[in-house]
Amino acid sequence: MRKIIDFVKGIFIGIALVIPGLSGSIFAVVVGLYESILNAVNNIRKEFKKSFLFLLPIVLGVGVGILASTKLVLWVTENYKQQSYFFFIGLVLGSLPLILRKVKGIKFKPQYLLITVAAFVGLMLISFLLTGNVDESAAKLPKIEKITGVDDVLILTFAGIFSCATMSIPGVSGSVMLMVVGHYGSVYNAVGNCADFLKALLTGNIDEAKVAASSILVVLPFMIGAVIGIALIAKILVYLLKKYEAQMYYGVGGLVAGAVVTLLTEAIKDPTFTFSIGVGKFLLILLIDAVLVVVGIICTKYLDK
Repeated sequence: MRKIIDFVKGIFIGIALVIPGLSGSIFAVVVGLYESILNAVNNIRKEFKKSFLFLLPIVLGVGVGILASTKLVLWVTENYKQQSYFFFIGLVLGSLPLILRKVKGIKFKPQYLLITVAAFVGLMLISFLLTGNVDESAAKLPKIEKITGVDDVLILTFAGIFSCATMSIPGVSGSVMLMVVGHYGSVYNAVGNCADFLKALLTGNIDEAKVAASSILVVLPFMIGAVIGIALIAKILVYLLKKYEAQMYYGVGGLVAGAVVTLLTEAIKDPTFTFSIGVGKFLLILLIDAVLVVVGIICTKYLDK
């Protein structure tokens, strides 16, 4: 049962990795796996079997979440953006009891609140500066559709190192980081084609499978870079959690608050979120959004076991 729950948690993390603005590491905090994942990655050479068996269902879940997100979840978030983001807000709010448990036994110091505020303000600035300077529609276009030389391999490896190292910091969106380096479209177009490749194999459509197979070569250097990036940053983050646990979790609290504000900002951009549609309809939308927040909180409560 534990492995199944970890698999489901991995799916949520995978979904968060694909959708621009969502943070996979925040969702790892939300489902109570962030610190455990860092420790497992950091100790994989010392305790290979234990770390591997712990990470396996999570990684498989992340893979399923990413494959599903490139098609289904992205369609849902684009067509029902407001409702999707209010559900995500509920998921994030549901992580607050976990953070409170982490800091409960730690002696409070006033400067810890300054860390919370600094983390909140920092995330708001990063979100504004990065998303404000990225043309999302242009960034979603693939620049590399298949490997044509060593340059493509090196570029995709760097994209993996950069995006996955930075996204390991709670609150930072790996998708936005990929947009910053200009390869969100390259990576997720290839991932989407990998999903088509698997579908073609299962349905026996060999010709379609051959066409989609070239995308696997695009994903491989990115995955190698991702492993390098996560391995490099994990040691630093594990050290900080051991030496400065209180400061780290008060900081994470600020990042969670910032994530809620960021998600809310995205949700209310929906053109239907206005009184101009009529007071009755607007109140109904608010009620649906409130229900989705509660559902999100309940989901996190169930997953936080």
